[in-house]
Amino acid sequence: MSQKAPAKNVLGTPLELCCNEPKTGFYRDGYCNTGPQDYGTHVVCAIMTEEFLTYTSSCGNDLSTPAPQYSFPGLKPGDGWCLCVSRWKEAMKHGVAPMVKLTSTHINALETVTLEDLKKHEFIPAK
Repeated sequence: MSQKAPAKNVLGTPLELCCNEPKTGFYRDGYCNTGPQDYGTHVVCAIMTEEFLTYTSSCGNDLSTPAPQYSFPGLKPGDGWCLCVSRWKEAMKHGVAPMVKLTSTHINALETVTLEDLKKHEFIPAK
């Protein structure tokens, strides 16, 4: 039995953890992995901002309100979350794209957005 190769990030290195608190990812494993069932392509590891949360809610995707029936705590600014690449691109066009953890953003994001655009929104943690 062969093992599947680790997923790569947009920099071509192994995909790193996006966020465990709250648990994110299509598979709720903390990583922005994707697969055939992930029709939204949740591959961009983004750091939430109030501006983005307000924007996405206005588009019909309220990420701030808890949904206990789905074990979803609701997001707040500063939380990491695997976003649909198309929503991130749309937010970028409207000037409200959240910052991105490049090492935790799946390489499949490059099928929709450019590395250059992602790098313009790179999240660099404070030291």
